[in-house]
Amino acid sequence: MIKCCKEHVELALDIIVDEYEVAPTIEKVEGNDLSTTCEYCQNIAVYVVSN
Repeated sequence: MIKCCKEHVELALDIIVDEYEVAPTIEKVEGNDLSTTCEYCQNIAVYVVSN
């Protein structure tokens, strides 16, 4: 599971595909995770990309 901003969503998608060789799922960050930061920069995470 990778939490990322709009700028890094493509990078997160590529990493999930490379590591797990399955189609990733993309969900919007909701609820208590609204203050979570992107794993690649300090921007607010907008998406959760997972396998």
